[in-house]
Amino acid sequence: MARVSIIMGVYNCEKTLSKSIESILTQTYTNWELIMCDDGSRDGTLDIASEYQKQYPDKIVLLKNPQNMRLAATLNNCLAAAKGEYIARMDADDESLSGRLEKEVAFLDSHPEIDCVGTGRVIFDDQGEYGTCAELEYPTKQTIIKRMPFAHPTIMMRASVYKALGGYTVSKETMRAEDADLWFRFFAAGYQGYVIQEPLYRYRESKEDFKKRTFKAALGARKVKINGYKLLGVPKRKWILTWKPVLVACIPKWIMFKHHRKKYKKRNR
Repeated sequence: MARVSIIMGVYNCEKTLSKSIESILTQTYTNWELIMCDDGSRDGTLDIASEYQKQYPDKIVLLKNPQNMRLAATLNNCLAAAKGEYIARMDADDESLSGRLEKEVAFLDSHPEIDCVGTGRVIFDDQGEYGTCAELEYPTKQTIIKRMPFAHPTIMMRASVYKALGGYTVSKETMRAEDADLWFRFFAAGYQGYVIQEPLYRYRESKEDFKKRTFKAALGARKVKINGYKLLGVPKRKWILTWKPVLVACIPKWIMFKHHRKKYKKRNR
């Protein structure tokens, strides 16, 4: 039985899916299963996923939603099929560096007090790489009040923790904030996390990705933050911070894209 279950929602990603899957197939750690769930793709995504499943029937599980259900529900379907002791995330337009799984497994094995581990990232798009970044090494419940504690697709979490948390919350508010909702519940339950500072994951961040950050999604993210602040007992004087995603959504997307590019380049000088 695979010790690591990698869960991946796939949707209209025919241009990037093969490289994403290949990055898992070339991992130095080999005791894994990849569980993909197609969320109603309208391009060639399902065909590509099916071909890989046929080539690697003992390593790859392919699920299919009856209709488009969005990421949270799709990941829950993957979790229901997962058999591993550890659950790793992966996005279908990103790539894992070859040592990612090995280093995350080794860390969790040697640190039983840690429930979830993430990694640093290489930021890239079709034009090339733009720099590296990493979240705080030791995130706490204070971290999520101001910023995200993990880059969601880089994480590996103990399956028992996912189960205790009930997986991902499926709601209108969490359509683009399922990760923030998970982290609020994670820290409220007293779990601990760690971020390996080494960049072990290639994270795609393109102009198209910024276009998905709509005002409607930002309002949902604010509601997730409010609920999370309540869970953590954050004083109301700090609730003004829940407006951050809404204010950011008001900034033209091209400006935010350029800001991020400059930020990554500055970090890596």
